[in-house]
Amino acid sequence: MKYNVTHITQYLYSEAVSLCRNEACLLPRETPTQRCLSSRLLVEPAPADLRERIDGFGNRLSHFAIQQPHNELKVTARSELIVTADPEPLASANQVAWESVRKQLTGARASNNLGALSFLYDSPLIGKSQQFSDYAGASFPPLRSLAEAVADLMQRIYHDFKYDPGFTTVATPLSEVMETRRGVCQDFAHLGVACLRSMGLAARYVSGYIETLPPAGQERLVGADASHAWFSVYAGEAGWIDFDPTNNQIPSEQHITVAWGRDFSDVSPLRGVAFGGGKHKVNVSVDVAREPDGLLQNQSQSQKQTN
Repeated sequence: MKYNVTHITQYLYSEAVSLCRNEACLLPRETPTQRCLSSRLLVEPAPADLRERIDGFGNRLSHFAIQQPHNELKVTARSELIVTADPEPLASANQVAWESVRKQLTGARASNNLGALSFLYDSPLIGKSQQFSDYAGASFPPLRSLAEAVADLMQRIYHDFKYDPGFTTVATPLSEVMETRRGVCQDFAHLGVACLRSMGLAARYVSGYIETLPPAGQERLVGADASHAWFSVYAGEAGWIDFDPTNNQIPSEQHITVAWGRDFSDVSPLRGVAFGGGKHKVNVSVDVAREPDGLLQNQSQSQKQTN
């Protein structure tokens, strides 16, 4: 699938901001199933400095500073991507017991899986606990395949917890989410990561977008999409496999990855400091538009002829 993604964040201030410095995590990364054809970040007012760097997890971070008084900040990220499906990792993870993968992350064998160890331990927003291992345990009987166990955990989160926009914030602890059985995609992704780490498995938080389709007979509303989050589990030689507990889906061509980290704090879309500003209001608009298949095929054929 080929997508054009537009993510607009607008801050409106009651008083002028004299200076601000910000970090944006809005430009999609490359993955084995995702190719970023183009991407750019537009900041208004024009920043005095705009730089991009790659963080320790391979994500694309943009840093910018605005050194002129302003009552509005508008950050627009535009990306053009091709997303494909690869069933092989899931099939491979279906052939290995989850305990076998856990053993790969301990003792002498851990040195062969260094890239996964950062996602095995506690992080700023996620701590392992007996509460999470008790909940996850029902999905992890002895010798069950890793893929089946994690898919079962995903399905249970989907059925046991209610999606409730506005009920939680970034600061809501997972213990409260467990108690109330309510939350949003960020909470359910955090919960999945907490459960997997508490079972001795490496798991990471993934931020991105999901294509939403309108009901039959209705037009798609431009800008009505939203950011999304899910989790990914390390499956040894099979690599990483994504699971979306909010929708009870194994992400494929409809999921677009922006970044991944230990939890949300590693991949916040936009954060920074501002001097002044008074009260502020934030407006966010996300549009995920699929390009017609015919056009994508014609472009692919043209590329082949050119090559």
